[in-house]
Amino acid sequence: MPTLPTERSKADLRTAALARRDALSDKKRDAAAKAVAKRGLPIEIAPGTIVSGYSPIRGEIDPAPLMRKLAAEGVLLALPAIVARGKSLAFRAWSPDDRLMLGPLGIPEPSPAAAEVVPDIMLVPLAAFDRLGHRIGYGGGYYDYTLAHLRKAKAITAIGLAFAAQEIEAVPALSHDEALDYVLTETRVFDFRS
Repeated sequence: MPTLPTERSKADLRTAALARRDALSDKKRDAAAKAVAKRGLPIEIAPGTIVSGYSPIRGEIDPAPLMRKLAAEGVLLALPAIVARGKSLAFRAWSPDDRLMLGPLGIPEPSPAAAEVVPDIMLVPLAAFDRLGHRIGYGGGYYDYTLAHLRKAKAITAIGLAFAAQEIEAVPALSHDEALDYVLTETRVFDFRS
């Protein structure tokens, strides 16, 4: 794990972590996504549990192999949709065979006609993470805001998906940053619940 001083800004930490992620070969990316899927989620999930994934952008680890495995186990899937800047993400029902459309930020998402759901488990993309469960996203705050909003109504398990190369020593977390419950990489499971 690279040692990065905590006094560096989130922007600097994000840039360094993304450079390491971008340097990964396609073969390593594919193998990592398959390794995460093979291991599965680190918690028991009952059929009918709603798990939201994401459409990978910017070289994020692809959650599709894991999501297909979950669908085969009877999990209901959803993907996020951006409704408005500064607002909570909406989650729309999705299955691996559904066509997606480009949302307002150019990210593939389900049609507005798809049923809106509230996930029990959120798979969260990230730029960097530390061993305390803090993450750095892309600066929009969508996931922090959404987790804070949804956790007021029910328990939501937030599981970050990342390549091991995205781990950093410390994220300069702020009071509004929502911690993850787990991070899954191709090499291990980080459990931050205790």
